[in-house]
Amino acid sequence: MSTHNATTDSHGSDDNKFQIYVQIAMLLAVITGVEIVGIFLPFTKWLIVAALVILSLVKFMFVIFYFMHLRWDKPFCTILFFIGLVLAGGTTWALLLLFGAHDSIPLTAIAS
Repeated sequence: MSTHNATTDSHGSDDNKFQIYVQIAMLLAVITGVEIVGIFLPFTKWLIVAALVILSLVKFMFVIFYFMHLRWDKPFCTILFFIGLVLAGGTTWALLLLFGAHDSIPLTAIAS
């Protein structure tokens, strides 16, 4: 009888995680809808961009912690993920600064 309870509890846990995934997917869909509608609202550009960045970060955190299972993973794996994320972000920022738009202007236009 105890094995029956163990399988029922295990199955209930899987159903609970499935419900969490569905709820998070619905939340992500709502946030995406807010982002799409937010683009067309008559606010200043910096406010819209700031709101879009914040909403995107919220969606990113939900995806990495739940759909990539970092919430249930060992903390060491989460730390490794964020170290890689910081390195990738720093590399992207350095490349953007190195090859920015001002570097694409021809030298003749600068000399004139």
